[in-house]
Amino acid sequence: MSETPVEMVIEQRRRDLGGGIEVGRILPFAKRRMVGPFVFFDHMGPVDLAPGIDRSLDVRPHPHIGLSTVTYLFSGEIMHRDSIGSKQPIRPNEVNWMTAGRGITHSERFEKARAEGDRLHGIQAWVALPTGAEEADPAFSHHAGADLPQWSEGGVHGQVIAGSAYGLTAAARTHSPLFYVHLGLEAGARAEIPAGFAERALYVATGAVEMGGVQYGPGRMLVLGQGQSSLRAIGEATVMILGGEPVGPRFLYWNFVSSSKERLAQAAADWRAGRMKLPDADDREFIPLPEGPMPSAPAMS
Repeated sequence: MSETPVEMVIEQRRRDLGGGIEVGRILPFAKRRMVGPFVFFDHMGPVDLAPGIDRSLDVRPHPHIGLSTVTYLFSGEIMHRDSIGSKQPIRPNEVNWMTAGRGITHSERFEKARAEGDRLHGIQAWVALPTGAEEADPAFSHHAGADLPQWSEGGVHGQVIAGSAYGLTAAARTHSPLFYVHLGLEAGARAEIPAGFAERALYVATGAVEMGGVQYGPGRMLVLGQGQSSLRAIGEATVMILGGEPVGPRFLYWNFVSSSKERLAQAAADWRAGRMKLPDADDREFIPLPEGPMPSAPAMS
């Protein structure tokens, strides 16, 4: 059986957030706005944070609607606080899953780094909620250990972050069919990419992989079609595999995701007017709404 070819390669675009912290933006991309319900994908770091870093490097309270944020770290620690009362540090190989629904605010602060220094490296993804769940009640859950099934076989060390793949299912509640997996591969190890989903992709976080006789280095997302696909690690590699069923066109503005531009405008107006509650444990400052008009282009799968 022939393997599904790589349909598109998306190169990360590096963005400096200040203080030496950089992210690599992968999704949304002009020619590929979504993969399944995944509408946003950022690669954070790796970056060494020195003790005593300025608080201005923290991500101050800000709002979301219409999505779930999925934070996953390879190294480092981030402290999460939100407007429904959650306070939870996230550490490597754990998951903070926050569903914004009709609206939530949260902050992400580097408290461990400020106290003793840290090496930050991880991925933040956004999952667009299906139309019937866009206005759901906000929720937060933290997952570690048995909540995130692991396996090791043939030099492949895997962990299911969300959804179902490889016969395993993670504990976080998802609102549409999807999968999200972390693979650590030894040199020469081979791995199959889960089939049975309308849209799939893999992201090479470290190292390099070979697919269909072509090598792909770090910082690249490979968008795949349906069908059989496999990869081989060139040296040690870290790969994130993701996909699922499309939820339909989505509009993005700042931290808001919605199937309706009118709903984005309402969220922006609510934030500007101070109608969205700040986290109780972190309500002294916030990120203001950006200046300028809302973009008009939808994020199409």
